[in-house]
Amino acid sequence: MATRHFLTLMDASPEELSNLIQRAITIKNALKVEGPTYTPFPNHTMAMIFEKSSTRTRVSFETAMAHFGGHALFLSPRDTQLGRGEPIGDTARVLSEMVDIVMIRTFSHAGLEAYASASSVPVINALTDDYHPCQLLADVMTWTELRGSVRGKTAVWIGDGNNMCHSWINAARQFDFRLRICCPEGYEPRQDILAAAGDRVTILRDPAEAVSGADLVTTDVWASMGQEEEQAKREAAFAGFQVTEALLDRAQDDALFLHCLPAHRGEEISETLLDDPRAVVWQEAGNRLHAQKALIEFLLLGQVDD
Repeated sequence: MATRHFLTLMDASPEELSNLIQRAITIKNALKVEGPTYTPFPNHTMAMIFEKSSTRTRVSFETAMAHFGGHALFLSPRDTQLGRGEPIGDTARVLSEMVDIVMIRTFSHAGLEAYASASSVPVINALTDDYHPCQLLADVMTWTELRGSVRGKTAVWIGDGNNMCHSWINAARQFDFRLRICCPEGYEPRQDILAAAGDRVTILRDPAEAVSGADLVTTDVWASMGQEEEQAKREAAFAGFQVTEALLDRAQDDALFLHCLPAHRGEEISETLLDDPRAVVWQEAGNRLHAQKALIEFLLLGQVDD
């Protein structure tokens, strides 16, 4: 059987993704009742390669492997041969001989693909400049927990057409919901990713119009990791795109607000938005653990029935 990787949401079928979400909810509920007693991977090791900083990603993956009876190794370019120029493929082949699964947070998506092509163990994309699929598993899980099936619903992305936006586009395709993207001119998502979604995704310029009647609203920081030098330029471009309580009032009465975090209060969101009951970002963040557990289980064992 060919090694399964998870580099984007398109690496699993819609049915597999739906099962992953339900499995994550089952794992979460069992953990609340029984504690971390389900340990399907004793003596298994995950290599975690970080070229970008992280809080939620590192803690959630490391905790997931500990709960599963396994172990996670933190690797950075500063203390591995990757930082001294070892070819990506060579590192992939070496680690394939030593660990059971690899998680990578990096800049270049092409580099991640090159690593996966040389790896004989599953590789998980924990964020690249182009995609952040693990975050979307947690986001859709949270939406599903609180509001049921997301099929046919309407989500709104307000902000930069970045890696998170790209993964929201893929999520709309895979989970069959509508997505409105509201961004300033010049900050649209990649055209090829947008085109692949067809009429399921639309581009708007007015946040008030975009959120009207929506079921879910989400955003991200205006300057992502690696774009800090553009902060002032982006603040000017995104003026008027801040998500506030008043803006959410234009959505459905039971609309939810998500943010992948960390959030910059007073920039992409109002100072008090995360205190609003419609903001479910702490549950969303916590669900990274459970969604990624389901993903690890899927990649190492195949589909597990609830």
